[in-house]
This record gives sequence, structure tokens and C-alpha cells, in this order.
Amino acid sequence: MTDRKKLVGLILFVMAIGLFLLQMIYFYLHAKFFVEYSDNRLFYVFNIAIALLFGLSMIVLFNMKRTAKIISIFMLLLFILINSTLIFKHPIPQIVSVSPDFKNIFVVKEIRGEARYYRTYYGIFARQKETLPYHLKGEYKIDWVTNDVAALTYKAMDDSLHQFIGTYGDRGSGISYYYVGSALYGEWKGSNSSISTHTEGITVNHGGSKETFNWDQIVQFGTLAVVLVDDHEAKWTIALNDDFIMDSGSGIGVAGTISLFQASMEHKEILILKR
Repeated sequence: MTDRKKLVGLILFVMAIGLFLLQMIYFYLHAKFFVEYSDNRLFYVFNIAIALLFGLSMIVLFNMKRTAKIISIFMLLLFILINSTLIFKHPIPQIVSVSPDFKNIFVVKEIRGEARYYRTYYGIFARQKETLPYHLKGEYKIDWVTNDVAALTYKAMDDSLHQFIGTYGDRGSGISYYYVGSALYGEWKGSNSSISTHTEGITVNHGGSKETFNWDQIVQFGTLAVVLVDDHEAKWTIALNDDFIMDSGSGIGVAGTISLFQASMEHKEILILKR
């Protein structure tokens, strides 16, 4: 065996052991802290990678007889086939969406009839944060309003329309909580739309139609977005954009832009408004 061939075999073996240890870490985190993979299919992808790397390393490092090679390759292909099938037929429905800048991952998994929102850590790991208030009927769509605000629009079992917002940033100091509704105080205008935030709530003016939502109809998500609801159905999402500037003393936005997004299962343009 040449030194180069031996080196390749050892590298493949070390990579297989590294991925195997990652799987063991996952089992420990899952059992102790209820941590899961962001995408459940990663478990089977890593299984396939471990099998391939380990199998190739054995073939490279050892002079196996022809019969042993055939048996080993057959078992390897069978293992890969089983895991590949599970990738495409995983029993847990899930929604996984990556932000346009590839920095954030929106994850919702449906377990025992409940739709659960997960917060991601280090990209590949996730932990349940909260349960969505309505069960998903199956019809949904994801829109990234900003690089750190994802809007899940979905139909519930009674055909009512809802939105759940995943937020992954902050427009304040990052050390204190603030109310998005208060930060929106005043008037924000776009080319064909505007919103006005006042003591009674938020008024949306779009295409000549005006609608006011009182504070009980305004649901906040994180510190970046609110959803305006009417008769328990989502109507509009308002998100603070990356350039939104808030006065730390008053907690009111003084410059920058916001996004106004209409709740709909159809494609809707994200409207940009300025103070």
C-alpha cells in the first residue's frame, strides 16, 4: 500500500468517526435537553455519509477478498437505500426555510397534531420554542419579509387564515424588550399605502381602503413584527426593516423603513413604508 493511499484511507476513516461522534452528541442533547436537528432529514444524511466514508476507508486500507468486497458493498448499498427512503418518507411533517442571506433558518414541525416552532442553534440544531395556536390544514407558504423576519401564512382546520412570524434580530440595544406597536407611533407612507399608529391602535390605508385595528387586535412576535388580526384571522404583518432606527429614550422609530405585508395564500408584494 502506497503512503498516499494509506493517507486517503485514514482521512476517510477519521471523517467517518467525526460524523459518528456528531450523531452521538445529537443523541445526548436530544435525551437531556430535547434538542433536535433543524431538519430531521439530516440524521439520515449523516448516516449515509458515515456508511460511505467508513466503507470506502475499509476498502482503501485493507486488501479484502472479492467475496468480502461484494458482501460489504451489498450491505452498504442496502443501508444507504433504507436511509434514502427515510429521507423522502420521514414520518414527521416539517417546514424548513432558509433566509435569503443564509443566516437564519425558520423551522416548524408537526408532532402529534401540533405545529411547533423551533429556534435554531449553530445551524443544524434546534429546540422547540412554542406551539402554534392553530393546527395546520396542510396549505401554507413562507415569505421572508426581511432577512430576519419570516412570515408563515397558513390555513387552519376550519379554513381560517393565520400568520406566525419567526424573528431573529433586534432593532434596539439588544438588551431590553420593547413594543413594536409603540415603536411604530406616527405615520408611515409608501407609494400606494400608509399606516398610522395612534392611541386607539393602527390604521392601515391601502389602495383607497382604510381599516383600523385596536390594540387587542395586534399580536407581537419578538421585537421585530406585529400581525394585525380581525375576527381571529390575520390581515396584515408589519415588520421593522434593517435600516429602522429607534430612539432609545422614547422607544419610538425616528428614521428608516418598515415593511407592510398582506396576509394571503396568494403572492403579495412586500410594501416599503417610510416615516
